[in-house]
Amino acid sequence: MIKSSIMLRELLTPEIKELIETKNLRILKEILSEWEPQDIVALIHNIEENDRIVLFRVLPRELAVEVFSELDYNEQKNLLKQLSNDHIKELFLGLPPDDRTDIFEELPAKVTQRLLNILPIEERKEAMQLLGYPEDSVGRLMTPDYVAIRSYWTVMESIEHIRKHGTEAETVDIVYVVDDKWHLVDDMPLHKLVLASPLKKIEELMDKDFHSIYAFEDQEEAVNLMKKYNLTVLPVVDSQTFLLGIITIDDVIDVYEDEVTEDIHKGASVIPFEVNYTTSSVSSLFKKRVVWLMFLAVAGFLSGSVISLFEDTLGEIIMLAFFIPVLIDTGGNTATQSATIIIRALVTGDLTPKKWLNVVKKELSIGLYLGVALGFLLFSGSYFWKRDYKISVIVGLSVLVITVWSNLLGSLLPILLRKIRLDPAIISSPLLTTILDVTGLLIYFGLALLIL
Repeated sequence: MIKSSIMLRELLTPEIKELIETKNLRILKEILSEWEPQDIVALIHNIEENDRIVLFRVLPRELAVEVFSELDYNEQKNLLKQLSNDHIKELFLGLPPDDRTDIFEELPAKVTQRLLNILPIEERKEAMQLLGYPEDSVGRLMTPDYVAIRSYWTVMESIEHIRKHGTEAETVDIVYVVDDKWHLVDDMPLHKLVLASPLKKIEELMDKDFHSIYAFEDQEEAVNLMKKYNLTVLPVVDSQTFLLGIITIDDVIDVYEDEVTEDIHKGASVIPFEVNYTTSSVSSLFKKRVVWLMFLAVAGFLSGSVISLFEDTLGEIIMLAFFIPVLIDTGGNTATQSATIIIRALVTGDLTPKKWLNVVKKELSIGLYLGVALGFLLFSGSYFWKRDYKISVIVGLSVLVITVWSNLLGSLLPILLRKIRLDPAIISSPLLTTILDVTGLLIYFGLALLIL
């Protein structure tokens, strides 16, 4: 038995390459059959593209399906180009319906149509139905492979039904109670059935305390709901509570990872991309980054324009220039802190835009406390450094005002964007810092003109 691990995988990679080159496919299949899908995916990343298809073709069917579902979009697309129709059909029939939908929605329309035509009629109808839901909706994420039982069945009848149909279901940890028109009336944990008397009716076990989600809801809402109520599976219904499918925890984890990755990219002023960094080309990474960087570079001219407006003041007292970096950095850091806290509160549902007035009150108080503390620190530091009382007062007051303003701006902008249905994550640190560079300089030089 070969135990797959990072070290073992690295040691065996040269041997795997040699087996591919010598076309010793029987030994290759024996070795890879003992590996975990995730380790095979990592191996695929470490071998030449021409060798990947050879490796993939020798995998046992079930293992090939698992490996394929772990690959990113570009890798899946490249493999599909090189596989025969029979191999693709076998592969796609092994994939859960929701995973098939994920692949279809990423592929060009012509390729998707070709793949749909390969599938049997029932699977094709199923795929078309899931693709009919809006992108990023719960309907795209759900699978119709679940087990449903009736309230008037006995526990024995229900368990027999689960035995018969459970092998095709995504999960049987939870089964669903439906009426004769297939409306969802309750969920039923499997352990509850196993522990109940065989002749007991399902309706006697029902508590009608369950959660469901509408098929047209955003996928992020499913993430929030499952996280809030600690669910491993969530039923999906239409507007008439007709049971359409289920969402499982593994699907939700994928969505959550995508959302977090997207927010991180936006927070760094990078246009989000859906493929792995290692498989992304230089040109695609360049395109994702250059737009925001060019925008921020142009916006940076505004800071220079503000300084040029006050060049006479700077010319008279050059000492003012010494404190520009610390003032601007303090404002940017304060705004980034408050924006991060508020964005996280919005994402988790702890905060809603309706509570904006409470946020203003709280952040004004916090900003004032922070401003006084930082203002006193920089007033003292500048006085001991330059021994100029007026300059120290300007620096201290500027820090106080900039901190209050930065804290308020960083907390209100995410709420404003959420209110107008934009993603708060686009208030990235560089963009927020650019805004505060301009306003911070205006505050600093404005106070200097008043005091000097």
